[in-house]
Amino acid sequence: MCGIAGVLDLNRPEAWLRDTATAMTTALVHRGPDAGGVWLDPTAGIALGHRRLSIVDLSPLGAQPMVSPSGRYVISYNGEVYSFLDIRPELEAKGFSFRGGSDTEVMLAAIEAWGLDGALTRFIGMFAFALWDRRTQTLHLIRDRMGIKPVYWARAGSMFLFGSELKAMLACSDWRPAIDRNSVAAYARWNYVPAPHCIYQDAGKLAPGSILTVCAGAPPTVRKFWDLRSLAAQWPETADDDAAATQRLEVLLRDAVRRRMVADVPLGAFLSGGADSSLVVALMQSQSTKPVRSFTIGFHEREYNEAVHAAAIAKHLGTDHTELYVSPQHALEVIPRLPEYYDEPFADSSQVPTFLVSEMTRKHVTVALSGDGGDELFAGYTRYHWADWVRRTFLSLPPSVRRLAASALSLPPRAFWEAAARVLPPSRRPQRIGERVMKLAGFLREDTADGVYRRQHTHWGSPELVVPGSSEPHGLPFDESLRSEIPDFLKRMQLMDLLTYLPDDILTKVDRASMAVALEARVPLLDHRVVEHVWRLPARMKVREGSDKWLLRKVLYRYVPRHLIERPKMGFSVPVGAWLRGPLRPWAEELLSERRLRQAAFFDPATVRAAWTQFLGGRAGDQEPLWGVLMFEAWRDRYATASSNAPVQPAQHSIVVAAPA
Repeated sequence: MCGIAGVLDLNRPEAWLRDTATAMTTALVHRGPDAGGVWLDPTAGIALGHRRLSIVDLSPLGAQPMVSPSGRYVISYNGEVYSFLDIRPELEAKGFSFRGGSDTEVMLAAIEAWGLDGALTRFIGMFAFALWDRRTQTLHLIRDRMGIKPVYWARAGSMFLFGSELKAMLACSDWRPAIDRNSVAAYARWNYVPAPHCIYQDAGKLAPGSILTVCAGAPPTVRKFWDLRSLAAQWPETADDDAAATQRLEVLLRDAVRRRMVADVPLGAFLSGGADSSLVVALMQSQSTKPVRSFTIGFHEREYNEAVHAAAIAKHLGTDHTELYVSPQHALEVIPRLPEYYDEPFADSSQVPTFLVSEMTRKHVTVALSGDGGDELFAGYTRYHWADWVRRTFLSLPPSVRRLAASALSLPPRAFWEAAARVLPPSRRPQRIGERVMKLAGFLREDTADGVYRRQHTHWGSPELVVPGSSEPHGLPFDESLRSEIPDFLKRMQLMDLLTYLPDDILTKVDRASMAVALEARVPLLDHRVVEHVWRLPARMKVREGSDKWLLRKVLYRYVPRHLIERPKMGFSVPVGAWLRGPLRPWAEELLSERRLRQAAFFDPATVRAAWTQFLGGRAGDQEPLWGVLMFEAWRDRYATASSNAPVQPAQHSIVVAAPA
């Protein structure tokens, strides 16, 4: 795993290109602490930078930026192409020879042999890379199909910048971007800025499965090389019986996991104790001759602790298991550092435990496999079933009846619902029942099924009022035409999450948290072959007999006993509400002060302060919207002025100036 950066500008001298690319690359040293390099061609106005985290072929032969065999292409690449060992013999048969054992060298040869689009069809993996074509003087930025790896870009006059993270671009002394107020409105709703938007004006995030192409002085163009939305509307359902479907999925998942176990450095896996991570670890252990390293973190707050379940599964599988019980103090120490890791406003509070487990895991291994993606693919989120239940049960009722029911549910305080739930046996007692009742009341105020889904993801319900003077960007996940393309509501929710929430929230969270400590996180469930196969499965293969992830569990139970898995879903979270009312309150009070909010002039002070007062009074459900404002204000302290540039440290890099093409 690595960090990429670069600049294209014909109006700049060689020294500026070199110094700028070096500064941008140095800002990403956490993503690649093993080596760094810069390649430039002053006559073309191009400079590519790279920071390397050595995973496959640790020798200098894997160093980047790398030039293709003919000299036509230069690449700076972040990620892993797990199919490179399959592709390499094909290329050798065509006459290509290889100096080292890296996937980067194979990628370049594949692009020379089959062209960029032809090569991409053969790449199985996660990747974001910059490809400079010296013949056509064209720069291409490419992001993998599912959006596992990030790439940002920006234009400023004749200058075009790109990088794995915004901090690389902010290291360019001539880029002083302004905050995009409309993107702040989108952030207010989602607690992240959805692609292709960016928190800064004249900048963007490349969407998954896309290629951005730019020539010096010309505006960029973007096209899809793999479009999940179009494909999902076309794919017919498979007709396998249960036994055949289970066998086909197991074979495919075993191969996806096996490919991601190839590494020349120590390797392990995150193990939360849930179905997804347990299946990944089980498939790893079944294909390993020695105990797999597994890692989990625990919390002393019982409501948030899954470590005991992870330990039981690790014992059954025979992994070499490491767990760390996190003290509140340790977790609290991380929070002020979050804006440094997430250099665009980002406010999924599970970013805290994700960083903590990454930090602990990196002390032992360099690569960790993760179970992310299972909920989206196999309809595992509780909210899917809530939304579908509301749709079937309530949306046919008159609006006045639904609103009356919503008001009735909203009247009792959270403590009332928590007390009422105690009449149920512990095994059937819902987690955080007060918060869920408040959410149900909100769902009943919606008139459409898609509105229920939208509210599930919404933090501030009227972004234009919370962020005065803004206009929230529209589009997915609420494009009206999607209803006709995907008529089934459950599948539509899954697709909307795969297109937006998964890359913009879940995968962003994992990438920044893991790369902050130079840990490579691999996600086998998001192998695009798995995604294509699972999407074709009928709904009964995903939800059946009151169980979600039905087919995934059928595979899992071949390795792990059912009783170790079957329990209420907890999620990966921390007690943010208790912390904000307790040890984090002074920090939050300062960031949410009326004086500060009025001076910043992004969030409406009266609205935010009212929510804060209600939250301190015990109102459920307000911690996530407030967490969003807190993370934005903490980010603004660190980055909004764009004045903290990374120092230029040429000694840490190798500099290569292009020879004549």
